[in-house]
Amino acid sequence: MKKLFFTSLLLVGLSGTMCPAQTAAVIEDFKPSTKNQPGRDYPMVNSQGYARFRIAAPEAQSVVVSLGLGGQRGGTVLEKDAEGVWTGTTAGPMDEGFHYYHVTIDGGVFNDPGTLNYYGSTRWESGIEIPARDQDFYALRNVPHGNVVQILFPSPSTGTSRRAFVYTPPGYDANQSKRYPVLYLQHGWGEDETAWSNQGHANLIMDNMIAEGKIQPFMIVMTYGMTNDIRPGGGGGMRNFQIDPFETVLLKELIPYVDANFRTLTDINNRAMAGLSMGGMETKTISLHNPGVFAYYGLLSGGTYSPEDLQGRSQVKLVFMSSGSKERPEGVINAEKALKEAGFNAVSYVSEGTAHEFQTWRRSLYRMAPLLFK
Repeated sequence: MKKLFFTSLLLVGLSGTMCPAQTAAVIEDFKPSTKNQPGRDYPMVNSQGYARFRIAAPEAQSVVVSLGLGGQRGGTVLEKDAEGVWTGTTAGPMDEGFHYYHVTIDGGVFNDPGTLNYYGSTRWESGIEIPARDQDFYALRNVPHGNVVQILFPSPSTGTSRRAFVYTPPGYDANQSKRYPVLYLQHGWGEDETAWSNQGHANLIMDNMIAEGKIQPFMIVMTYGMTNDIRPGGGGGMRNFQIDPFETVLLKELIPYVDANFRTLTDINNRAMAGLSMGGMETKTISLHNPGVFAYYGLLSGGTYSPEDLQGRSQVKLVFMSSGSKERPEGVINAEKALKEAGFNAVSYVSEGTAHEFQTWRRSLYRMAPLLFK
């Protein structure tokens, strides 16, 4: 049984979030985060990228907001007023885009009742959105929209039914004769099959690009990338993750189910696989094990391919590799150069000002999608 050793953490991309001290005056133009519960004002964000939190806990002795995995750098300590309401502002601006967070009250970990919850860090966590300068490409706009449908497909290898979400582009139901290429798109460690739609807005990215004529429509399939029970902080964590069972689920069960129940183009040139972080590791491993399945590969903060990896694989149409500028961008840049010199169609992309976080991966999907199925 092959084991994969993956040491990169999914949710560590909040560089600059917990600065020792504010370096500039905070502009008081705070507005509710777009990830808030309906009618809730807090948390708020301002034009500089600061976030402000407000938690009602009259009996509490301590309230700390922790953003990112483990609440690095101590978190944001809130202060209590005479009415028992705790308020605080991050010490520095956060990276643009989506972030997970939770609240620690007297040592207990809770979600912020003011926000919607998103599955990340191996649990449902609060989410906050820092407005980005380029957010229009994943905004909900007045354009034709596709659908994201849930499917439950049989999995004899695991003895259960498993879940996936399938994005079908605008017009899929209207034209019953048209068939589509498919991108199998994987989430990262600690997330599940809801991540690319909920946190990543993959469907809105696709809708907007299709409306602008930037891409030819294709389908996206998103499923849970694990088959064995991995518990963080014990039992070896990711070191216990064995890809063989998931590889079987993907290739022997999910892909045949999708091809049988949706109007897909089933040849190698109309099938792609990509993933963020751990999903990139899965993509690389499965694509190398199975050279006849996918012609387009995408690693989004998920490592690189080398010319030796792809030796003799003339069927590979595209190798896309990306990174945030706060990660290790030289890795994907150098890999692109080496692959091009070896004769492969390789593209690297670096998301400026972001780290190992969803703004990097939203931008990566936006850059990769127009290159697929050419």
